[in-house]
Amino acid sequence: MDREGVEAARRWLADQGVSQVGDGWVSDVRPGESLTAHEVAQSWAGAVFCADLDAAAQVRLAFGLLDLLDAYWVTCEIRFAYGSAEGRLPADVLWDGYRRRLEADRDCEAVTYSLWVDWFEDRATAATAFAEVLGNDIDRVVRERSAHLLRRARRVLECSGPVRWAVKEPTYRTAARLPALHSCLFRALRAGFHDVNGDLEPAAALALLDRLDLPADTQHLAELRHVLAAGHRNHYLSPRAWDDAVGSGPHG
Repeated sequence: MDREGVEAARRWLADQGVSQVGDGWVSDVRPGESLTAHEVAQSWAGAVFCADLDAAAQVRLAFGLLDLLDAYWVTCEIRFAYGSAEGRLPADVLWDGYRRRLEADRDCEAVTYSLWVDWFEDRATAATAFAEVLGNDIDRVVRERSAHLLRRARRVLECSGPVRWAVKEPTYRTAARLPALHSCLFRALRAGFHDVNGDLEPAAALALLDRLDLPADTQHLAELRHVLAAGHRNHYLSPRAWDDAVGSGPHG
């Protein structure tokens, strides 16, 4: 957590008449009513990008607000601002904000959910977002193997199902050189098959799966291998394939 950013966000909210009381929030606009962090985010996060600050400072303030509220809606406002007609946000500040939170030793569900459903499911932004949060750094991850880089890699891989296979395969192949990432690579491949917008190439995915050192009793390993060997790309394109794979097992 960026404590300085959190305090800056807290001061900014106070200037808007919003303050924290116990586990909730109160606003001068709605006196006597307790607000949740999500309600605060919905009502005020977008205003960050109207603040009398340069674009980089607005992004830093938004991330401070995200750390303070831990509300997914703050990431939505960041994404809206990125695509607004007024111009895109400074990329270095934007992606540094994501990377730092992906590396932090604290829950970052709002950040990974944001990557998954907002950045990775959008073909217009998926390649850039994936490169910025992992692809550009995967060689460093494998070389250094530091706890914070591995934490970021695991988190990104596990929500990367919707990223196009051609974009993510080189990163997957490099990550496979590191046994510490094999379990999350398996989950990444499984998500590539099961996600509504998941994407993979069956033959290449199967070849990668066969490189992973996984416990023999890994749940769904046999089913994933079966559907990939049969040439299925996605559960929603072949809705019976997974059930058929389950049924073909030793207990089917």
